[in-house]
Amino acid sequence: MDYFMYILLFFLVVCAVAVSFTKNLLNAVLVFMSYSLIMSIVWILLESPDLAITEAAVGAGVTSILFFVTLKKIEAIRKENKDEQTEK
Repeated sequence: MDYFMYILLFFLVVCAVAVSFTKNLLNAVLVFMSYSLIMSIVWILLESPDLAITEAAVGAGVTSILFFVTLKKIEAIRKENKDEQTEK
């Protein structure tokens, strides 16, 4: 069980570093969502299911949806996809 916890903590650090170096906003939101899901698994392993459910619902669910809606409203998703297609 300890090895699994170390692997999860390693992935948490990787997600935290990856989200700060990602230039694509959509990818940053997806990495943030995976960070929240990994964190909810860590809360389950720490025997705190109430925090795990809250982290999964708020961190990976509601916050990610709000980020997606915001990116859509400011048209950042469409601009990034057009920029990537013109570079190819």
